[in-house]
Amino acid sequence: MAESTYDVVIVGAGPGGYVTAIRAAQLGFKTAVVEANHLGGICLNWGCIPTKALLRTSEVYRTIQHAEEYGLKVEKASFDIEKVVKRSRAVAGQLTKGVGHLMKKNKIDVIDGWGKLAGGKEGARKVAVEKDGKPVADLTAKHVVLATGARARQLPGLEVDGKLVWSYREAMVPDMMPKSMIVVGSGAIGIEFASFYRTMGAEVTVVEVMDRILPVEDAEISKMAQKSFEKQGMKILTKATVKSLKKGSNEVTAVIEKDGKTQEITADRLVSAVGIVGNVEGIGLEEAGVTVEKTHVTVDEYSRTGVPGVYAIGDLTGPPWLAHKAEHEGVVCIEKIAGVDGVHPLDVSRIPGCTYCHPQVASIGLTEAQAKDQGHKVKVGRFSFIGNGKAIALGEPEGLVKTVFDEKTGELLGAHMIGAEVTELIQGYSIAKTLETTEEELMHTVFPHPTLSEMMHEAVLDAYGRVIHM
Repeated sequence: MAESTYDVVIVGAGPGGYVTAIRAAQLGFKTAVVEANHLGGICLNWGCIPTKALLRTSEVYRTIQHAEEYGLKVEKASFDIEKVVKRSRAVAGQLTKGVGHLMKKNKIDVIDGWGKLAGGKEGARKVAVEKDGKPVADLTAKHVVLATGARARQLPGLEVDGKLVWSYREAMVPDMMPKSMIVVGSGAIGIEFASFYRTMGAEVTVVEVMDRILPVEDAEISKMAQKSFEKQGMKILTKATVKSLKKGSNEVTAVIEKDGKTQEITADRLVSAVGIVGNVEGIGLEEAGVTVEKTHVTVDEYSRTGVPGVYAIGDLTGPPWLAHKAEHEGVVCIEKIAGVDGVHPLDVSRIPGCTYCHPQVASIGLTEAQAKDQGHKVKVGRFSFIGNGKAIALGEPEGLVKTVFDEKTGELLGAHMIGAEVTELIQGYSIAKTLETTEEELMHTVFPHPTLSEMMHEAVLDAYGRVIHM
């Protein structure tokens, strides 16, 4: 069994873990990563990347179905679900290999196994690694960064069985194409799967306990998204809960309560997308004295747990559960350890969020309601896709760009978008917030024509009564 000493040991090689490892190596730390499953973690293997590959397939399929609108003729378009899944898995596999290459390039030791803090509070900076129940390494480090991520939440009565009730994993690699589906939960994960399967032809019902879908988004954007999804044939039930399930041989019936009344909906499969919980079990947290609240590790603004030399980043520490949040947290954490000048805590108001459904949804900062609740007197700008030449040329004239400014200071408080490629556009507002750009600077910025990005300019102009093309 190997015994090694490092400057930094990172437990978990998802986006947060492997990015932290690379930055640590760049800063001259002798670094090791412990990973029990796959390099790249859930994101590269079972989350962000393979789902985008699936959604790209559905996007192409949707375009083919509307080929005549572009002057094209395509007859009897169809798909092979096995090949769709195969492509998705190949994309994930390619990127996982890429992470392995980055580990070698940066001279980072990768240890295959399950890592846990060992030795109680006095040995909190020791990591014991097991593989298949057998010890394979004992590691000692000056600093241990926990990046074990999270997993799908299981609700009583909605437990995933892998056949009729799916989590994101089963939904990503279906062994058959369901003709009908119930999706419980309308956050980003639930809506992305609902959008994929609806586009591929399944009858989809979305059940959401809140009063609107995509509840973390601006209310105006949520309303537009629901209208679009329903236009596509999706059935959406808000302020509704699944009370119980009845399972048949190859179908499942959900007993749903809404407005005090119950109804039953039967579908081939049900996808449970009701949130996530941190992977806090079996990694020695309690023995080391690390505080855990509501399945997440408690940390300060620099990811310190309170136990000297032990840190935690990413999904393990709570929302927002985003890969780019984990990556940035890891970099801030390791640079603080290294004493890099100018390190400052992550500002969550500057973290963009993206949902890759059709139409896409993206946002950053405060919603209009949140800004008002915080006491801001706001100026709100809006610009519809129908007023943009590039959107019309693309055949994507439905959508909206919305901006929220502080009336007194001109600060960009938030931006909210729905429509084609908004998950790419949102970064422009992300940069603007990081640079603390004012409305005047945004209005004086030249946006290229013809592009979708022009709508970002127009939405700013609209907030100040200067909109041109609407």
